[in-house]
Amino acid sequence: MGANYIFSLTPTFTQGLVFGQLSILVLLVLILKYLFLDSGPPQLASPLAYSTASFEKERASVSRPNFPVCETEFRNEKDGAESADWFNLILRQVVETYRTKLRNDLPGSDGDEIARRRIERFANTIRPQSFVDPIQILSVDLGSSAPRISGARIKTRVPGTDEGDQAIFDMTYTDTLSVSLSTSVLFHYPIPYFIRLPITLNVSLSLFSSSVALTPPDPLSSNPTLTISLPSSFTLDLKTTSLMGSRAKLADVPKLHEMIQAQVRRVLAERGTWKVVMPWVTTVEEVREEVAKEEEQSILDNEELL
Repeated sequence: MGANYIFSLTPTFTQGLVFGQLSILVLLVLILKYLFLDSGPPQLASPLAYSTASFEKERASVSRPNFPVCETEFRNEKDGAESADWFNLILRQVVETYRTKLRNDLPGSDGDEIARRRIERFANTIRPQSFVDPIQILSVDLGSSAPRISGARIKTRVPGTDEGDQAIFDMTYTDTLSVSLSTSVLFHYPIPYFIRLPITLNVSLSLFSSSVALTPPDPLSSNPTLTISLPSSFTLDLKTTSLMGSRAKLADVPKLHEMIQAQVRRVLAERGTWKVVMPWVTTVEEVREEVAKEEEQSILDNEELL
């Protein structure tokens, strides 16, 4: 009868198999926990303490492009597209104004620090607290260029449709815009806040290009607005460098780059329409109510199709 027991004083093949599987499982857990994962409490350190040599080398190797204020390369008389030099001049000044105000009108490292703190504060207000530890922004590069518009053309109203006249532009944005951050991903199995995976990221913009549709307000609308919209077929190229782990680190995980780019694309696609309220004609609250009704109607229409 003793041969029917899994554990006995005399080693058997079954005992050796079970003990070997348990040993491999324990060894795997120890490697993950003490090399890649961090089970200690989060430490709030100086942002400079998270900087790595690879990120510093990455940022130092990127040179700032120097774009002239007035550009004549967008003139195209063959296809009837209008020159957008005047609009590029205004757009560049608008972007530079926001960039300066984000730095609180301070140059150099003082302005960089103020911009870093503001972006860090905003990032922590939108982070999922049950999934991500507090985000620490290590450094921010606000860039030095601005989106460039070309190929301005008119798309006239199509009879029998709800689409009105539109002005179509081609937009291209290439800059040194980048952000470096450090945080930890929380794991709640088998108990809440069991372990955390430290992650350090550096995300920079390589290229963003898209057509932009500018729809003028409809005089017959109850809430006329100027609408700016992006199509879902825009081009987005991000460059991502990453370090994952506590003691042993995994560098530049391709799946992480794909996930970040996909999330940014999704947010831009979902929020790719902006409505500018006409002063003294309508209010922001009225426009929001109208947009909410349009979204509800769109959901009902999709349910009927299904």
